[in-house]
Amino acid sequence: MSQTHFGFETVDEAVKANKVKGVFDSVASKYDVMNDLMSMGMHRAWKVYTVAVANLQPGQKALDIAGGTGDLAMAFAKRVGPTGMVVHTDINEAMLSTGRDRLLDKGLALPTNLCDAEKLPYPEGTFDLVSVAFGLRNMTHKDVALAEMCRVLKPGGRLLVLEFSKVAAPLQKPYDWYSFKVLPRLGQMVAGDAESYRYLAESIRMHPDQATLKGMMKTAGFGHVDVHNLTGGVVALHVGIKC
Repeated sequence: MSQTHFGFETVDEAVKANKVKGVFDSVASKYDVMNDLMSMGMHRAWKVYTVAVANLQPGQKALDIAGGTGDLAMAFAKRVGPTGMVVHTDINEAMLSTGRDRLLDKGLALPTNLCDAEKLPYPEGTFDLVSVAFGLRNMTHKDVALAEMCRVLKPGGRLLVLEFSKVAAPLQKPYDWYSFKVLPRLGQMVAGDAESYRYLAESIRMHPDQATLKGMMKTAGFGHVDVHNLTGGVVALHVGIKC
């Protein structure tokens, strides 16, 4: 059986999905609060920037993968309007349910699907835009998922990948200290779960850096890929165009 990474741990591929599921089952109810605490509110600015770069127009179709509690889906829905469509998806039922309830509380009844990014249940060339925010690093076969995202896009459509990335060298030591000393303690205090947040910090270190991910997106079928470093490279927005 093939092996992969779960944070710094090496595990069988078949085991990783259940381990990731356990993490997000645990954190779903406190996910938004923890995002604000972990990023000191910066995740909201990163997502606002992503929505601006997406530049969705009325009537367009967007797919939000690993959509979690629905931040991007909500913003996209306002842009495409009643003539457009935004599909909100996640592989984790607890996260998807939390997001669906939050969207409904805001008066948005969006299509909400439980699905695996490596096996998207949509026809080729369906969407104008595909987004995945802070979800790609948890996928076992990132190359397969990226190829699937490319498949479901229309020619000229764009993939936006918002993800933690490789920080600038001067930030490395304080960032590591925060990630491995402060973050698990926050997780324990707020969500009662230090281990899940330790995994999240580890998973960031195992994720491909900016240049590597850009290359992976090109291999997956994106003819042009731009990289936008945010907050000193703590986060990067990769924008791929299907040519």
